[in-house]
Amino acid sequence: MVRVLLMICVLAAASSANAMTPVKDESTFRDLVGGKTLVLRLYTIKLNVLGNGTIEGSALTRKVTGSWSWIDGFFCREMKWGTREIPYNCQLVEYDGTEVRFTTDKGAGDSADFVLR
Repeated sequence: MVRVLLMICVLAAASSANAMTPVKDESTFRDLVGGKTLVLRLYTIKLNVLGNGTIEGSALTRKVTGSWSWIDGFFCREMKWGTREIPYNCQLVEYDGTEVRFTTDKGAGDSADFVLR
């Protein structure tokens, strides 16, 4: 169960039919997610990436908290799922007009596609 959440919150999800475009700068990322909730229904994940550098939400009925920053073109974050630590990781962010994809390890790892609500 923890591995599943790590892959998801670190974000293994279905691939998108549309071509993904990398989000290269923080201001574009902020415009994209600002005031919206990132939703992954399969695992009942709902996350808000806030402008003050925090992450809030829930996954599988447990609270998710964390912090984030934008470093060298990547979304870098650390989180907690309930009392479990989710290690720091920098992720490639991509967008296709409908979904936002986060791929761990600067684009070399697992990915998850979130719908914006």
